[in-house]
Amino acid sequence: MNRLRQALDPFLLLLLATVALASLLPARGEGARIAGIVADAGIVLLFFLHGAKLSREAIWSGAKAWKLHLATLGTTFVAFPLLGLLVGRFGFVPQDMRAGLLFLALLPSTVQSSIAFTAIARGNVAAAVVSASFSNLLGIFLTPLLVALLMQRGGSGSLISLSSVEGIVLQLLLPFVVGHLLRPWIGGFVTRHKMMLGRVDRGSILLVVYAAFSAAVVEGLWSRVSSEELLVLAGLCIAMLVVILLFTLMLGRMLGLSREDAIVLQFCGSKKSLASGVPIAGVLFPAAAVGPILLPIMVFHQIQLMACAMLARRYGAQADAKSDGESDS
Repeated sequence: MNRLRQALDPFLLLLLATVALASLLPARGEGARIAGIVADAGIVLLFFLHGAKLSREAIWSGAKAWKLHLATLGTTFVAFPLLGLLVGRFGFVPQDMRAGLLFLALLPSTVQSSIAFTAIARGNVAAAVVSASFSNLLGIFLTPLLVALLMQRGGSGSLISLSSVEGIVLQLLLPFVVGHLLRPWIGGFVTRHKMMLGRVDRGSILLVVYAAFSAAVVEGLWSRVSSEELLVLAGLCIAMLVVILLFTLMLGRMLGLSREDAIVLQFCGSKKSLASGVPIAGVLFPAAAVGPILLPIMVFHQIQLMACAMLARRYGAQADAKSDGESDS
């Protein structure tokens, strides 16, 4: 029971509760309009905080491992998208699910959990900070660009419009840049109140999820997605994660990375950011389409946390055992 509690991400439980609330009591009419405005404000706040949290000192301290960072970015924005395109060719995958799985593959890596798992596994934490931060920073530009280039071909019919570009600039890029530029003045506050701001961070995501799933439910989301399709989705997410974990493991060996750097590649390269995916989807896609688009990343999020937590504990135990053996000798 304790292991089950450790594996379950409390934030995912809140997300599931938010989806349930939107399914039972979706925002309609004027309520939907207000929910959309609040969700947009949440996106702006979310990326402002992301910019304020980004430390230039941490970037420069770990930026020397350029081969590792290029490998991580290549896995995140090249290998993973190719895998997403391949999965989209499977005939048994429903059309809406293909779009969501491809969008999942185009997202940047996580930051907090990638760094945390690297630390547990006794990897190169400074390099993990750099790889994960670079991935998130570039994701603001690369994910919308990849959506424009690949999702039209993937059959979703989604190509970035002028309004989407304006949304990217005003809701994602501008708040991020402003937050980072203000870091010399607000960085101390952000550091001292990290826990409180983390709740604001997650609360913003919950607002976006509620607005997105409300619109999708009103459009008949759950009449289009069956329990069998959800099981198929979970199986596909597990398969994609296994493929990427094996790929990063082999790539690390091919590049001759140290054990510590190979761990960074595996954790930063295999993970996808729900925190970035939710607001980016809210900007790029019509309100009614956001719910189905986000289903795969919500499922993948929990699967990657459970799998990477077990993997990190295993790597950490191996490192501790090796260290104890060397000290005894």
